[in-house]
Amino acid sequence: MGKTDRFDVHQHITDQIVTAIEAGADNWQMPWHRSAHAITRPQNIASGKGYRGINVLSLWVAAAANDYAHGMWGTYKQWQEHGAQVKKGEKSSVIVFYKELERAREDDPSETETVLFARASRVFNAAQVEGFTVEDEAPTEDRIEPVDAAEAFTAATGAMVNIGGERAFYRPAKDRIQMPDRERFTGTATSNPTEAWYGTLLHEICHWSGAAHRLDRQLSTRFGDDAYAAEELIAELGAAFLCADLGITSEPRPDHAAYLASWLKILKADKKAVFTAASAAGKAADYLTNLAAAQPQRQAA
Repeated sequence: MGKTDRFDVHQHITDQIVTAIEAGADNWQMPWHRSAHAITRPQNIASGKGYRGINVLSLWVAAAANDYAHGMWGTYKQWQEHGAQVKKGEKSSVIVFYKELERAREDDPSETETVLFARASRVFNAAQVEGFTVEDEAPTEDRIEPVDAAEAFTAATGAMVNIGGERAFYRPAKDRIQMPDRERFTGTATSNPTEAWYGTLLHEICHWSGAAHRLDRQLSTRFGDDAYAAEELIAELGAAFLCADLGITSEPRPDHAAYLASWLKILKADKKAVFTAASAAGKAADYLTNLAAAQPQRQAA
């Protein structure tokens, strides 16, 4: 490499990640712990018993759709009796319960029979109420060391980041990023909690960059049904680039490669897709860097 040639850190990282993928990487590991309440059977606040039958499935679906981290549910009245209050504007979830009803037998009106009568009830999750504290969740501590450059970068992009719950995602409809609580981040076998936190945050910011009013990433033409997988490749590569740029990691972490490997399996028909994704990831990283750099001018204006 001549003196005038500039070392391309993005290409360097891409090459190393591709090599790791081709060599075979272990399964990706989520870098934060999930709440036990989200994976256990939904429970009723009044009885303490688990819901049964179709109600288990319906409440799991409601919890996933609304990012509820807890498995405790109750009616409006039951929460009040427990000293809690449903927040204004919260929408209930519907469950079904059965009541026994005595009625005369059709074939012999002189005899009675017991039948089950289905009734609908509306319940609210613990995340929808005030005045309720989950006591059985093990306390955790914040192991993340703030990285000034990354904090300033995130703020300068103008991305709206909400913290809470146990999922990380970008929601286009609301144009916002959701991150799990910082205390949940434990890192992985190959990354510490700080690297895991900022790597995940930058992954979601890369998703944010692809919105229609920003880079307007249109992937369906190139990738068809695999557009979602391609977007994940772009976001994870972009996060790797930005981690290097911001000094969070000096080398690409093996868990970047492991995450990408899981998506590469989906893209079997187009193994070169990772290179196309890397190009788009470079554009995302450049866009975000330029956006952050222009923040002082935007403030002055």
